Amino acid sequence: MATSDNDGAEPTQGSNRSSAALIGAAVAAGLSCLATPVVGVVGAAAVFVIGALGVLLAPLVALILFFGGGGGSADPVSVADDSLAAAQGDGKGTLDPDQVPEGLVDSIEDAGKACTQIGPVVIAAQIEVASGWDPAKVGANGEKGISQLPPAVFTRYGEDTDDDGDTDATDEEDSIAAQAKHVCALAGQAQALIDDGQAIGEVLDLTLAAYAVGIDEVRRSGGVPSTNAAQLYLAQVRSLFAKYQGLGGPPPSFPPTASPSASPTGD
Repeated sequence: MATSDNDGAEPTQGSNRSSAALIGAAVAAGLSCLATPVVGVVGAAAVFVIGALGVLLAPLVALILFFGGGGGSADPVSVADDSLAAAQGDGKGTLDPDQVPEGLVDSIEDAGKACTQIGPVVIAAQIEVASGWDPAKVGANGEKGISQLPPAVFTRYGEDTDDDGDTDATDEEDSIAAQAKHVCALAGQAQALIDDGQAIGEVLDLTLAAYAVGIDEVRRSGGVPSTNAAQLYLAQVRSLFAKYQGLGGPPPSFPPTASPSASPTGD
């Protein structure tokens, strides 16, 4: 967890957080390497991916700690360990509110409580991968808004969450709530596959793979598919867990949020 009330007691905190940011980047790079079909050659490849994560990233983290400094009061080895543990974890850690747009903290927290298989860290990481927090983004296949849900998915799960009289994929709160319902539905299906012996792996990994390529592909593969789309998405989302748990560097800047009451323009 990141803290902000230091009253100058830790003058080197910035360097420690910079080291943490570098470690987060190493996590992303290592996961991306592991997400290639060369490694993911079996249906349950994500089990291998996550299990091998610490081994692959150990030399990367060592280099970061050596060249990246970390001469502050925080133990850089502990920061590295925490970052790796977050990437390998269940995404249910406490959300660092400084890492998400201020007006969306409650929506993301609520979304993380939609079912037991996910947490707010998962929701936030998915949003960064989907849109980079851009509420105005429009996808190649008609996806709209911050969560970039396919139109048919938003039609199924979208509701007027913020009671503004409109259900709109470009409304951040509506989009995030629909995203949570979609993820939870997939998590339930993933758990059923595990219970029935039709797939192996962690329920979160199967859920994220299903989010990327569909639950039918997960069923056919008997676990996380070895395709680039499934493996890379899993890697991208997991690589952000440390950041959204407060281990990934200083607060970022975000695109302007959409105003629910504003009328869209043609420009």
